[in-house]
Amino acid sequence: MVDLRLKLETAVNGLGFELVDLEMSASGKLLRVFIDKSSGISVDDCARVSNHLTRLFAVENVDYERLEVSSPGLDRILKKPSDFERFCGQKAQIKVRVPVSGQRNFAGVLRGVDGGFLQLEVEGRVLSLDMGNLEKARLIPNI
Repeated sequence: MVDLRLKLETAVNGLGFELVDLEMSASGKLLRVFIDKSSGISVDDCARVSNHLTRLFAVENVDYERLEVSSPGLDRILKKPSDFERFCGQKAQIKVRVPVSGQRNFAGVLRGVDGGFLQLEVEGRVLSLDMGNLEKARLIPNI
Protein backbone atom coordinates (compact mmCIF):
# COMPACT_ATOMS: atom_id res chain seq x y z
CA MET A 1 0.00 0.00 0.00
CA VAL A 2 2.90 2.38 0.74
CA ASP A 3 4.28 1.81 -2.75
CA LEU A 4 0.84 2.41 -4.30
CA ARG A 5 0.35 5.58 -2.22
CA LEU A 6 3.72 6.89 -3.42
CA LYS A 7 2.83 6.16 -7.06
CA LEU A 8 -0.53 7.86 -6.63
CA GLU A 9 0.98 10.88 -4.92
CA THR A 10 3.54 11.31 -7.69
CA ALA A 11 0.92 10.96 -10.44
CA VAL A 12 -1.71 13.17 -8.79
CA ASN A 13 0.81 15.88 -7.86
CA GLY A 14 2.13 15.80 -11.42
CA LEU A 15 -1.36 16.71 -12.63
CA GLY A 16 -1.48 19.68 -10.25
CA PHE A 17 -3.60 18.13 -7.50
CA GLU A 18 -3.01 17.04 -3.91
CA LEU A 19 -3.55 13.43 -2.88
CA VAL A 20 -5.66 13.81 0.26
CA ASP A 21 -6.37 10.17 1.02
CA LEU A 22 -6.49 6.65 -0.38
CA GLU A 23 -8.98 4.04 0.76
CA MET A 24 -8.74 0.44 -0.30
CA SER A 25 -11.35 -2.27 0.29
CA ALA A 26 -10.30 -5.33 2.28
CA SER A 27 -10.01 -7.30 -0.95
CA GLY A 28 -7.97 -4.49 -2.54
CA LYS A 29 -10.30 -4.48 -5.54
CA LEU A 30 -11.92 -1.07 -4.81
CA LEU A 31 -9.66 1.97 -4.74
CA ARG A 32 -11.00 5.35 -3.58
CA VAL A 33 -8.74 8.29 -4.28
CA PHE A 34 -9.50 11.71 -2.78
CA ILE A 35 -7.94 14.73 -4.47
CA ASP A 36 -7.95 18.46 -3.82
CA LYS A 37 -6.59 21.77 -5.08
CA SER A 38 -6.88 25.30 -3.75
CA SER A 39 -9.67 26.30 -6.14
CA GLY A 40 -11.73 23.17 -5.42
CA ILE A 41 -12.43 20.02 -7.41
CA SER A 42 -14.78 19.69 -10.38
CA VAL A 43 -16.25 16.61 -12.04
CA ASP A 44 -13.86 17.23 -14.95
CA ASP A 45 -10.91 17.16 -12.52
CA CYS A 46 -12.04 13.79 -11.17
CA ALA A 47 -12.47 12.40 -14.70
CA ARG A 48 -9.03 13.65 -15.72
CA VAL A 49 -7.32 12.06 -12.72
CA SER A 50 -9.34 8.85 -13.11
CA ASN A 51 -8.33 8.50 -16.77
CA HIS A 52 -4.69 9.15 -15.93
CA LEU A 53 -4.67 6.65 -13.05
CA THR A 54 -6.38 4.00 -15.17
CA ARG A 55 -3.53 4.23 -17.69
CA LEU A 56 -0.92 4.28 -14.91
CA PHE A 57 -2.40 1.19 -13.26
CA ALA A 58 -2.37 -0.66 -16.58
CA VAL A 59 1.34 0.11 -17.06
CA GLU A 60 2.22 -0.65 -13.42
CA ASN A 61 0.09 -3.84 -13.30
CA VAL A 62 -1.96 -2.63 -10.34
CA ASP A 63 -4.70 -5.19 -9.70
CA TYR A 64 -8.07 -3.54 -9.01
CA GLU A 65 -11.67 -3.78 -10.22
CA ARG A 66 -13.06 -0.34 -9.50
CA LEU A 67 -11.51 3.10 -9.15
CA GLU A 68 -13.34 6.06 -7.62
CA VAL A 69 -11.85 9.55 -7.68
CA SER A 70 -13.54 12.37 -5.79
CA SER A 71 -13.06 15.51 -3.76
CA PRO A 72 -12.57 15.13 -0.01
CA GLY A 73 -15.89 16.88 0.63
CA LEU A 74 -16.78 19.58 3.13
CA ASP A 75 -15.84 17.32 6.04
CA ARG A 76 -12.35 16.84 4.60
CA ILE A 77 -10.08 14.43 6.44
CA LEU A 78 -6.95 15.97 7.95
CA LYS A 79 -3.81 13.83 8.08
CA LYS A 80 -0.60 15.77 7.54
CA PRO A 81 0.66 18.61 9.77
CA SER A 82 0.33 20.87 6.72
CA ASP A 83 -3.42 20.08 6.61
CA PHE A 84 -3.84 21.39 10.15
CA GLU A 85 -1.86 24.54 9.30
CA ARG A 86 -3.76 25.11 6.05
CA PHE A 87 -7.14 24.95 7.79
CA CYS A 88 -6.07 26.93 10.85
CA GLY A 89 -9.05 28.90 12.18
CA GLN A 90 -11.61 26.33 11.03
CA LYS A 91 -13.58 23.92 13.20
CA ALA A 92 -12.57 20.27 13.33
CA GLN A 93 -13.62 17.01 14.97
CA ILE A 94 -10.64 15.18 16.47
CA LYS A 95 -10.48 11.62 17.81
CA VAL A 96 -7.41 10.47 19.74
CA ARG A 97 -6.19 6.90 20.30
CA VAL A 98 -5.31 7.31 23.97
CA PRO A 99 -7.71 9.45 26.05
CA VAL A 100 -6.62 12.93 27.08
CA SER A 101 -8.10 13.95 30.45
CA GLY A 102 -10.47 10.98 30.10
CA GLN A 103 -11.74 12.10 26.71
CA ARG A 104 -11.16 10.71 23.19
CA ASN A 105 -13.33 13.03 21.07
CA PHE A 106 -12.86 16.75 20.73
CA ALA A 107 -14.47 19.47 18.62
CA GLY A 108 -12.82 22.84 18.39
CA VAL A 109 -11.02 25.43 16.29
CA LEU A 110 -7.67 24.52 14.75
CA ARG A 111 -4.89 26.82 15.98
CA GLY A 112 -1.95 25.19 14.18
CA VAL A 113 0.80 22.71 14.98
CA ASP A 114 3.66 23.45 17.36
CA GLY A 115 6.49 21.00 17.99
CA GLY A 116 4.48 17.94 16.95
CA PHE A 117 1.41 18.99 18.95
CA LEU A 118 -1.90 20.07 17.46
CA GLN A 119 -3.21 23.25 19.07
CA LEU A 120 -7.00 22.96 19.32
CA GLU A 121 -9.17 25.63 20.91
CA VAL A 122 -12.02 23.99 22.80
CA GLU A 123 -14.50 26.14 24.73
CA GLY A 124 -12.10 29.05 25.10
CA ARG A 125 -8.99 27.09 26.13
CA VAL A 126 -6.25 25.71 23.89
CA LEU A 127 -5.41 22.01 24.16
CA SER A 128 -2.13 20.55 22.92
CA LEU A 129 -2.78 17.14 21.38
CA ASP A 130 0.16 14.95 20.38
CA MET A 131 0.00 14.46 16.59
CA GLY A 132 1.14 10.85 17.11
CA ASN A 133 -1.97 10.22 19.23
CA LEU A 134 -4.45 11.39 16.57
CA GLU A 135 -6.66 8.60 15.27
CA LYS A 136 -8.95 10.64 13.06
CA ALA A 137 -9.44 14.30 12.25
CA ARG A 138 -12.04 15.94 10.00
CA LEU A 139 -13.19 19.45 9.27
CA ILE A 140 -16.63 20.37 10.57
CA PRO A 141 -18.50 21.97 7.65
CA ASN A 142 -19.53 25.57 8.20
CA ILE A 143 -23.06 25.45 6.82
